[in-house]
Amino acid sequence: MFEEDTIAAISTPMGEGGIGIVRLSGKSSLLIAEKIFTCRGKKAFEDLKSHKVIYGQVHDPLTGQTVDEVLVTVMRSPCSYTREDVVEINCHGGLLTLRKTLELVLAQGARLAEPGEFTRRAFINGRIDLSQAEAVLDLIRSRTDESRKIAMEQLQGGLSAEITTLRDRLTDICANIEAYIDFPEDEIETASKQDLSESMKNISRELRSLLKTYEEARFFREGLSTAIVGKPNVGKSSLLNALIRKDRAIVTEIPGTTRDVIEEYLNIGGLPLRIMDTAGIRNSSDVAEKEGVARSLKSIETADLVIAIFDRSEHLTDEDFEVIEKIKDKNGIIVLNKCDLPPVFVGDAITSRLALCALHVLSISATRGDGLQELKEAIFNSCLKDWKEEREGVVVTNLRHKRAIENARTSLDNAVNALEGNQPIEIIAIELRDSLDRLGEIVGAVTTEDILNRVFSEFCIGK
Repeated sequence: MFEEDTIAAISTPMGEGGIGIVRLSGKSSLLIAEKIFTCRGKKAFEDLKSHKVIYGQVHDPLTGQTVDEVLVTVMRSPCSYTREDVVEINCHGGLLTLRKTLELVLAQGARLAEPGEFTRRAFINGRIDLSQAEAVLDLIRSRTDESRKIAMEQLQGGLSAEITTLRDRLTDICANIEAYIDFPEDEIETASKQDLSESMKNISRELRSLLKTYEEARFFREGLSTAIVGKPNVGKSSLLNALIRKDRAIVTEIPGTTRDVIEEYLNIGGLPLRIMDTAGIRNSSDVAEKEGVARSLKSIETADLVIAIFDRSEHLTDEDFEVIEKIKDKNGIIVLNKCDLPPVFVGDAITSRLALCALHVLSISATRGDGLQELKEAIFNSCLKDWKEEREGVVVTNLRHKRAIENARTSLDNAVNALEGNQPIEIIAIELRDSLDRLGEIVGAVTTEDILNRVFSEFCIGK
């Protein structure tokens, strides 16, 4: 990657739309754009004001042919997203027009941007830190208002400020410890040792509090992975259709209709739910259906939540009991479907056995809609027991951040043990420095090319 290059990319989704944007960033952005853009008033490009929208035409310099009527926005350094000169060409939103405009830009000396390179330059040039850069992607991918709010809090520097404050306090402790290395004839007084130890323990406790937010907060970033499982014809596809309020899955009376995992997203109280309708679990000689059953079993293993559905209008079969066995150690909800029909086993020992597999046992009618609201509430409460509607403080949603905090806390606790165990000062200093570095990885104060590549490879090319 060459940071001195001028980069360009299409920054809007492919397909037809009202507008499409070709974005340039780098020291030659204005010169390149000037070669293919003519302002309506024939005004020189260097005279165009920053952050103003200008009407004109994009043309091919070789043929003189007009490609599109466009609006161009010039954003001069450092007041731009990347803190470089940025030009955005707003074309009509057609694939051919956008591609042609991009080809003209590249022909004049720009380079096609790599995934996330615009945001990477914003980080490198100091406009945002690394956790804020990751929040840009979270904001783009957010599927509910709550997940958007969390991403926006991180983008505005909430997590960065918390981590920076902890690092500053840790730096002060580290400076005190290292002062004794410079003056080896001095020994740490008992009172000072107690103060240093308590200060480190306080930071460790605050890191632990941050870590405790991850298990629930991550669902708002990643979505709650939920699998609907059961034997054939108990109403799995009907339940999926009822929850998302459209006919997404095919419903028939023929067992084995669903042969693959069907995924959809659902918003439950601000929680993005990645819900999966799976193939009915049963023994089958059909090759395609056997593969579907295998994927169903895998979904049970990987899902955050399992909704096991049973037909309460029929006696349970060996296939039902196989489902019960598979879900007994999972976070699950038992759904007794077809409550609009006369029940067979409600209230008996079978129901009691089902209740042992999950905290919630609900009766619903997927076709009529009975009990669906109670099911949604059970889904939310099953995974977000401690989530408060009016949250205070920042939360950790990113696995990279969680691991960095865990490593920082481990090193910090090692430093406390070394201090209280009267180990050499150098060992304490090494552990404190390691803790500082691990926290620095979150905001990008300490980073490697491998970390940057991993973070920005998830972005689309135009961002």
